Amino acid sequence: MPVTDEMVCFSLYAASRATTQAYRSLLEPWGLTYPQYLVLVTLWIEGDQTVSGLGDHLQLDSGTLSPLLRRMEQSDLVRRERRSTDERVVTVTLGDRGRSIRGELAHIPSTIAAGMGLPDERAATELIATLHRLTETMHAAATPNRAAADH
Repeated sequence: MPVTDEMVCFSLYAASRATTQAYRSLLEPWGLTYPQYLVLVTLWIEGDQTVSGLGDHLQLDSGTLSPLLRRMEQSDLVRRERRSTDERVVTVTLGDRGRSIRGELAHIPSTIAAGMGLPDERAATELIATLHRLTETMHAAATPNRAAADH
């Protein structure tokens, strides 16, 4: 057994790559990328978003999000509109195509869950909670301890 198979970080990396590849295959018929799909899901479930709110929600910086939204707008998946009350704020809404393909993509979450071997919603919820805790603790571990740096 290769040493990498015994490493948590490599197992997470391999699982992430496999999941991304599965999404790529599932989304390809609609010409969507996984980040574009995440934008659509967010808008379908939570409604209109500001660009900055969407970036925070999806953990994407503006350098990544702006070109992504531009391509989505060209495909009528989303629309971007500046607020009349504050032109610095851009709101992202669903375009006609973005609304119309929701039903066509409804099978994707259950297909991914089945591919992950998650038998029910409880198992998925437990995995998500574990991954959220892992993300939080890794962010904390990556943040330098100011108290230690001051000494």
